[in-house]
Amino acid sequence: MSSNSEFLWYIPNDTKPGHRGDSTVVNHNSLETLTSHAQALEEHGWKGALIGTGWGRPDTFTVAAALAARTTTFEPLIAIRPGYWQPAQFASAAATLDNLSGGRVRVNIVSGKDNLAAYGDSEGDQAHRYARTREFMRLVRRLWTEENVTYEGEHFRVGNSTTAPRIQHHGERRHPKLYFGGASEAAEGVSATEADVQLFWGEPLDGVRERIERLKSLSKKLDRDLAPLEFGLRITTLVRDTTEQAWADAEAKVADMARNNGAGWHDHRQSIAEGQRRLFDLNARGDVLDDNLYTAPGKVGGGGAGTTWLVGSAAEVARSLRKYRDLGVTHFILSDTPYLSEIRRQGDQLLPLLRN
Repeated sequence: MSSNSEFLWYIPNDTKPGHRGDSTVVNHNSLETLTSHAQALEEHGWKGALIGTGWGRPDTFTVAAALAARTTTFEPLIAIRPGYWQPAQFASAAATLDNLSGGRVRVNIVSGKDNLAAYGDSEGDQAHRYARTREFMRLVRRLWTEENVTYEGEHFRVGNSTTAPRIQHHGERRHPKLYFGGASEAAEGVSATEADVQLFWGEPLDGVRERIERLKSLSKKLDRDLAPLEFGLRITTLVRDTTEQAWADAEAKVADMARNNGAGWHDHRQSIAEGQRRLFDLNARGDVLDDNLYTAPGKVGGGGAGTTWLVGSAAEVARSLRKYRDLGVTHFILSDTPYLSEIRRQGDQLLPLLRN
């Protein structure tokens, strides 16, 4: 793969044990356990990890700060929501952590449904939700790169605002990258103009190709004034020593999901967003698409990045990921459970093949 490809993992950040088939232990969400994941990521070749968010889960930014303090190279991709944060408040917090960690912060802006009322937020229709997200992203970037910012928008406002500390430049990096997902027309409009990285879930190659072409065209149509949009893939990768063992384990996991009605797997199924609907619709095309994209998990409770899996030996999964790279994907966020043992296995077996 190209030397500019980046490989991150996933830290579930959930109070409930057993997330997507993970080991069920009492201290699964303790600082010691999460630190062991972050340190294993450093030791086994990963750049960092996405830390999931949602009301009822531990505060993502607090977890990220704690893990950054206990590591030296680990880069947290911090999922956050407009409305939970005000732009200036978040810009300052992120700048502080970025400075304390030596420029290791990444940000994933999430606009999907959540229990907004629980933390005093509210949203209107889809157009309102994404218009607010667009303002949030534009304003946060301005606060990181400009001083004495005054802005009066439909959703947010600041007056003569200069965040402190200032973001320090690291080579060409002027500020933390803003990742964003979503497959609706409204969401793609936000990505095309405001995101640094558009994240896709595990669609087949033809679907990702179509979306990349559409987003590039949309960026031109909407007069994007930022660096070209980059693309990322968030997907489950089930890697074993042999093809036969990988598929046996994948089918056994799906059978277990079916018996338990997908318990612990369906954290993205409460409200079906466009991106999730696209994944569910794949079931009609078959249980296995492309070479080894397994869609059966979506039938029995899988949601989000757990809806489709790339299954096979390290060589087979690496070959599939290279095909996404050939389409223009350069950011990869992978995972499988048990999380800790798979950090080590895939770091040792899969990542070296992807860097050749």
